[in-house]
Amino acid sequence: MLVMADGVKVTFVGGPTVLLELGGKRFLVDPTFSPAGVHETTPGRPLTKTEDPALTAAQIGPVDTVLLSHDQHADNLDPAGRQYVAESLLTLTTPAGARRLGGTAQGLAPWHQLHIGRVAVTAVPALHGPKGSEEVTGEVTGFVLTGQDLPTVYVSGDNASLDVVRDISRRLRKLDLAVLFAGAARTSLFDGAPLTLTSEDAAEAAHILRARAIVPVHTRGWAHFSEGPDEVRKAFAGAGLSDRLHVLEPGESVVIA
Repeated sequence: MLVMADGVKVTFVGGPTVLLELGGKRFLVDPTFSPAGVHETTPGRPLTKTEDPALTAAQIGPVDTVLLSHDQHADNLDPAGRQYVAESLLTLTTPAGARRLGGTAQGLAPWHQLHIGRVAVTAVPALHGPKGSEEVTGEVTGFVLTGQDLPTVYVSGDNASLDVVRDISRRLRKLDLAVLFAGAARTSLFDGAPLTLTSEDAAEAAHILRARAIVPVHTRGWAHFSEGPDEVRKAFAGAGLSDRLHVLEPGESVVIA
């Protein structure tokens, strides 16, 4: 196992799925291991996956905790991901999601915390769409990972609100890495309003958070992601933040020291 006293290793699997390794622990974000194809989120609302995952669950190997932003949409928890969660030691997610999933899923309300070894995992707010969308899109959570002599990591989950980002930033003394769900996901809901950060909003979020490094995810692999990696690169270049940006190819890793 990779040992890093003061760094975090990020491996991009595809879609929103990322493996984070820090403090001697392994955290998998939003497992989506099903092959490309049509996957139904709720009856009559299919989502189209356009890429196979770069790594299988077997290649990922055991993890200490799954960090699940929400369970109600297939692009964040597809059928194979759901099976992975059922077999995992621990899944941290929203309180409503934990009730639906059962098993080893545990709900964390915003600003509640659980320690996984040296790593403190804190749930933080997320808004999956425009203001007032909660009744339709449901509960979503982000996460902040902290620990003594460890990098501070923010995982946005499916958040579209810069006001939420500002609130989180005010509570963080430092931020080493932000994993931002960008891609401006759009469906027929809310007249096509973005359900996750646009590329320009992701760049603004990076500015607000003052993060040393940004890894954008949720920008490829599903048909309803309306902005891809190139749009993210352009937005960060326009904001003068290209030096902080790490756009990973599926299967690629980076170590943030």
